Amino acid sequence: MGCPSEGEKAPEVEGIRVGGSPTVIYFFPKAFTQGCTRELDRFVELLGEFERLGARIFGVSADGPGTMEKFASKHGARPPLTLVPDPEKRIISAYCAGSERGSGARRVTFVVGPDGRIAAVLEKLRRAEDHADAALEAVRKLVGR
Repeated sequence: MGCPSEGEKAPEVEGIRVGGSPTVIYFFPKAFTQGCTRELDRFVELLGEFERLGARIFGVSADGPGTMEKFASKHGARPPLTLVPDPEKRIISAYCAGSERGSGARRVTFVVGPDGRIAAVLEKLRRAEDHADAALEAVRKLVGR
């Protein structure tokens, strides 16, 4: 199986539900680092917009459960935004989101439509927090708003 790309069915992985509503899956290198903190804070700022569009958001890194719980709590992450620990890198591998150094995830965001197909793959954006804005724009296009 190759790496998932636009137009293909999103991989089915434990801990992340796709289909039925727009879903954002964003991968980030490490909790509590500068860029990853800015990225999470921006997703939290835009959470109301994502909610109005009926979107779910999953943030995934190779950090363990305790670290992810603390990161979510400190920065006000709440459903429909869920941080998913992936220390065994099963989700990271399914989405080919591993870092070149192999230590964790690289910064990449997948936007999945209600049909379970990948509508957008966002990477190499200027700033980490730009992923939240670009994901919101992709979700708006999906739902026609």
